[in-house]
Parts: sequence; C-alpha cells; structure tokens
Amino acid sequence: MIKNVIVAQSGGPSPVINNSLRGIIDTCKMFPEKFGKVYAGWHGIEGVLKEELLDLSAQSEEEIALLRTTPAAGSIGTCRYKLKDKQQKDFERVIDIFKAHNVGYFFYIGGNDSQHTAFKVSELAKEKGLDLVATGVPKTIDNDVGDSEFKLIDHTPGYGSVARYWSNIVQNANEENMGSSPADPVLVLQAMGRKIGYIPAAARLADPKREMPLQIYLTESKVSLTELADNVNDQLQKDGRCIVVISEGFDVGEIGEVKDAFGHTSFGSSKISVYQSVVNYLNEKGIKAKGAARGQVMGTDQRDTMIYASTVDLDEAYKVGQKAVEIAMNDGNGWMATILRQPGFIYNVYYDKVPLEKVALSERFFPEKWLSQNRIDVTDEFINYVRPLIGEDWVSVPLINGRQRFTQFKPIFAEQKLPAYTPEAK
Repeated sequence: MIKNVIVAQSGGPSPVINNSLRGIIDTCKMFPEKFGKVYAGWHGIEGVLKEELLDLSAQSEEEIALLRTTPAAGSIGTCRYKLKDKQQKDFERVIDIFKAHNVGYFFYIGGNDSQHTAFKVSELAKEKGLDLVATGVPKTIDNDVGDSEFKLIDHTPGYGSVARYWSNIVQNANEENMGSSPADPVLVLQAMGRKIGYIPAAARLADPKREMPLQIYLTESKVSLTELADNVNDQLQKDGRCIVVISEGFDVGEIGEVKDAFGHTSFGSSKISVYQSVVNYLNEKGIKAKGAARGQVMGTDQRDTMIYASTVDLDEAYKVGQKAVEIAMNDGNGWMATILRQPGFIYNVYYDKVPLEKVALSERFFPEKWLSQNRIDVTDEFINYVRPLIGEDWVSVPLINGRQRFTQFKPIFAEQKLPAYTPEAK
C-alpha cells in the first residue's frame, strides 16, 4: 500500500541541511509505488504536533533543486522542541497525525536530541502497532553524534562546511592581525561548540604547517584562564602578536547562561560572552606588547552561510538523505543513515545504517589523542581526518540581480483534519 511521508528537521541548522531534505524528496519521487505525498513538518516536530504539514509534492522542481545551495533551515523550518518521555499527550498526538494523513514514513533530520525523538517515535509505532517506518538522518555542525571510535558514524553532514568556514576565516583574520598588530596584537575569535571542540579545532586547517602565531582552546583542553594569559604572553614575546580561537564553552567562570529548550547553554543569548571575558582578562592582567587585546564572536554565519559550504559536505548530505530512504524501504523501522570512511589514505566514504537507540542522545567528545601535548593545538592526525571534509573548490550559488537565489516554497499545506492542539511543553 502506498503511504505518505513526513520529513522534519530539528536543532541548529547547517549550510547543507537542505541537501539531505532534497535527497529524501528526490528519492521518494523515484518510487511512486511506495511513497505518496511528501510533507514537511513546518518547524520540525512542532509542526507535526500542530498539524502544519507543508506539501512538498506540490512544489516546483526548480525550487526543490535550489535546496542544494539554500543554507540554514528557512525552507521548512526547524525547532528546539524536545519530546520528553513524560509528554504522553504529545506522543499520542503524533500518532493521531500520522493516522489522519496516512503517513507510513517519518524522516527526522538532526543531531543527537533529534535522533532521540526519531527513536521515541519508532518505539511508539511498535508499541501502538502502527504501520510506520521512522528513520533518522544525521546533521550537526558540532560533529558530536556517535561514538569515540568513529564506528557508528565518521562525521556528520554540516561539520565539513563549518570546518571550511574556520579554515577561511582564520586566514582572513591572520591578514588583519598582521597589519594591525602594532595597535591590536591579540585577536580572540570565539567559535561555536558548547562542550565539544571539533569546530574550533578546525581552525588549524588555516595553518597546517603552524606558521601563524595561532593558539586553539577547546572546551576539552581544560586550560585555565591564567594559563591562557601566560601562553598568549609567551607568544607575544616570540612573535609580537597572537591569534586565539576559543570555544564558546571554554570555562571563564560565570557568564549568566541561558538554556534552550533542549537544556543546552545558549551562548548567543547569555549575558556575557566567553571571548569578551578573555579579552577583558588579558587587558586587565596586561599583555606583553604595545596595544590591547580585542575580540570577535563568530555568530550564526558559521551555520547559515552558503558561500563557505564544502562541496564534499553538500554531496554527502544529499547521499545520506538518499540512503535514509533506501533504509526505510528495505530495512524497516528504527535506523539512522550513517557515513563511514573507507580505510586507506585516499578519502572515500560509504553509507550504511545504525540502530537509532545507539545514537539517540549520544555525545562524542574530541579525542584526547588529537589534542597536542601543550593542549592549545591539535595533532596532524586530526588534520588528516578533517582535511578531506572541506573539499577543494567554491560552491556555485545562483545569483539574480546580485542576490543569492534560495528556495522559496509556496505555502501549500495539507488540509487539517484534527482539532487544534497546543504542544505540552508550550
């Protein structure tokens, strides 16, 4: 029997998230005997709960194709709404929505929290005897889904692009710092990464031969603010300038943190930024050079800027979306599509599956073996791991009248068949 599809996204977006969406849409269209209409949950699982289902089957082929170079999550929206075990009414509502719209396939694109939602939905379907296949699609710029041995997933779509971003941004910052160092010898750049340091670590790609006066501080470094200041002053005495890339989760003490709906610290909303705390500390303690330390926080452009996207990342995001559909057709309920690296020095990947329960709420920290002995750099082994992910060339973004042309879906929604509903956590 032909069943309809719901695809949704959750958590922070990425430059390539829409390519996984495109992979799912394109592949479902290839099998009309299996898949009926493809709907998108408008703003993730919240849209499912509210019965706000965008009809993707009614969109033009041109708009679907433009998803390749449309960043972030504006096309179908995302959310930070978490389905918690105690929210039984929410779970029952999800099942009611699926039944009302003849949905047999549910694809959820996101990180570890999102994979937990997909897992809970898959378990609920089994419990209720519902003919539903729930499949996870990995996405996170943090690269923190999976296991420390990299056997469940090698890397997540989104990470290669943010790594490329930091490779380029630090090169640009170095040019600035070289020119302005007589007045501003220290430049502190804050990178995303609450607890896990894959993003700031990628800054080393800007300088793999270690010719810049660059120091990198991951959350996992466990370096104190006092030690950081000493390291910076040592660099100043040697080179006369220093660039510091620091994780937003680096411990600088109280920052007036604000939590998001997932219970994670939202550093962009907190009262004090980490980089500003570091800049203030350096200037108050005194730096061993003329001028002052200054800083900058790199914001959501890390995850919503297409021009820095990795072409490798774009292609892999698409293929992992395709793989998710293949898994749904051939393997049934309760899996996440995954990317694994072939052994050998030539970069190549293959696509496989892992049980959702193994990746739900997983948290992969930056490996200790990839931290340098002084804990303010990363090893060549890490560089070899991350270098292939950023690609070799620029992505080509279509322009009309000098403006980027992104996907613009028509607001065509499925007819609502159930009474209005307010999600439990609202």
